[in-house]
Amino acid sequence: MTGGTRLDAQMAFLHETDALKSVLRATKVGAGRAENSAEHSWHLALYALILSEHAPESVRVDRVIRMALLHDIVEIDAGDTPIFGAVDAAKQAADEAKAADRLFGMLPADQQRDLRALWEEFEAAESP
Repeated sequence: MTGGTRLDAQMAFLHETDALKSVLRATKVGAGRAENSAEHSWHLALYALILSEHAPESVRVDRVIRMALLHDIVEIDAGDTPIFGAVDAAKQAADEAKAADRLFGMLPADQQRDLRALWEEFEAAESP
């Protein structure tokens, strides 16, 4: 966060992340249309909320919902990665890390640290 108040930084981040609505996903949804990454993230968070009763007790559903909302933020800069097809995984990971630096770096230090850690945990796919 550079200059300004905590609220200024948070509002700048929220304004910037509105761009996720403009990122079209490479893989079409069941109806054959391209959804945007914001729709995808919202729907994934809704799945976590609605299906939470089926999760093991050790799963913190609030944490899952937060991860679902954050997991594609980096696509604002790095673009969407298709599920199928040839992708340079190392380049994509580097592009996403750079995007995470910029985007989460807009936030106050505590939120930057906490939300970046959640994003990294999701990316690692090691948590329940």
